[in-house]
Amino acid sequence: MRGITESSRANGHAESSRSSGCHGNGWSNQFWGREVKQLTMDNGQRTTDKPYAIILASGGMDSCVTTAIANVDYRLAMLHVGYGQRTEARELRAFNDLADFYEAGHRLVCRLDHLKQIGGSSLTDANIAVEIANLERQDIPTSYVPFRNAHFLSIAVSWGEVLGAHKIFVGAVAEDSSGYPDCRPEYYAAFNRVITAGTKPETQLEIVTPVIHMRKSEIVRRGRELGAPFELTWSCYQGQDVACGVCDSCALRLRAFAEAGVEDPIPYFQRPHYPWKQDS
Repeated sequence: MRGITESSRANGHAESSRSSGCHGNGWSNQFWGREVKQLTMDNGQRTTDKPYAIILASGGMDSCVTTAIANVDYRLAMLHVGYGQRTEARELRAFNDLADFYEAGHRLVCRLDHLKQIGGSSLTDANIAVEIANLERQDIPTSYVPFRNAHFLSIAVSWGEVLGAHKIFVGAVAEDSSGYPDCRPEYYAAFNRVITAGTKPETQLEIVTPVIHMRKSEIVRRGRELGAPFELTWSCYQGQDVACGVCDSCALRLRAFAEAGVEDPIPYFQRPHYPWKQDS
């Protein structure tokens, strides 16, 4: 692993592209033309006695809503990992914008260059094309990065143990997603057992996955309830300025916003109509 840096506004992270005012617990702002109140469990007062939670944040819509959920009860220590993926720079910008928006108490940006060297994924290997969206696919897509999330979680556990954090929030989705094997509930249950076995006896650290059983459209609705800034997020697997609209990630996102009856606020090169998922 190379180049682990903890950054803040003072040491030159990517500048935010937003133009909103003050942020944090107990604030109001205009969100998509409506007034929103940030929900808290402490009557809108930011307190220092809340425990820290580590938030694994890619900069996408699922980790954005997961951050919004964590922000209700925890102080935020936001973690982002670059691994040589096609949209690494754009995802980092989204992460920093979200960390600014939620006034994260800590942020940590890590690079795992060995995942690009290992390859085996269309996200890290330029010789493997990003597939056109197929939301009926049953097999694991080429965008799967082999065992990637274990690397991310290991960093989160190490940092969480040092900070004395209580939770690690992960925006994994199993019900309505690309079907990655390291996004399943049993995977995170197993990793929690590893944390218990491999950390100090006094460490009280647990992975939580608040959106794992939600449909993507439910995630959009929950995010709107919490005033999540979807306009700051990025999900596309290949576009860095304008989302392509035709990769799996764009397709899942566009379908989710359509099912929720909300227009997705980020720009797309094209916006195909993807058939709504039928309830089983």
